Amino acid sequence: MAMMPHERSLVEELKGKPFALIGINTDGKDKYEEGQKSDKGPVTWRSFDDGNTQGPICRAWNIDSFPSIFVLDHEGVIQQMDCRGEELEKAVKDLIAKAEAAAKK
Repeated sequence: MAMMPHERSLVEELKGKPFALIGINTDGKDKYEEGQKSDKGPVTWRSFDDGNTQGPICRAWNIDSFPSIFVLDHEGVIQQMDCRGEELEKAVKDLIAKAEAAAKK
């Protein structure tokens, strides 16, 4: 849960931009649907339960530990993996700029 305040602020900052954060959990709870709260507020992005690391999503994406972060571009291509903090923000914002430029063409 240590990342949640950062995720929450990033989702808020990028509202209205071509950006989506999706969470996959293995703790038996669909956090978005249940409105689950951390100590600092609700999960405000889609978050799904995959059961465990042998669930279909974890297997398809080769996820065996959490958090695992995949940054995809507007065409669905993985551009970064497991970046955090400032590196993650920069990667996301650079890709948003590229997506917005592509949309203007």
